[in-house]
Amino acid sequence: MIFAVFLVGPNDVKIDHVEEAPELLERDGRWFSLRGGPRRPQPTDHAWDPVAVYAPDELTEEEFQELFELNRKQVPELNLKY
Repeated sequence: MIFAVFLVGPNDVKIDHVEEAPELLERDGRWFSLRGGPRRPQPTDHAWDPVAVYAPDELTEEEFQELFELNRKQVPELNLKY
């Protein structure tokens, strides 16, 4: 399984487990593009599933980076070492 992090907006993140990580996924009537991963985090105190990060398809790379940083504090998987 892949741990999919959907960055919807500032402080608005949806998390789901998916079998595959395609380039585009539709969630709640909105298209999300794969922006990172799936990558397996380095081992810590427990095993992690690979993590894939999605953001709204219409965002530029700069807007994605800003959204990523805004949500980083509340999503531990965005702070793991890969």
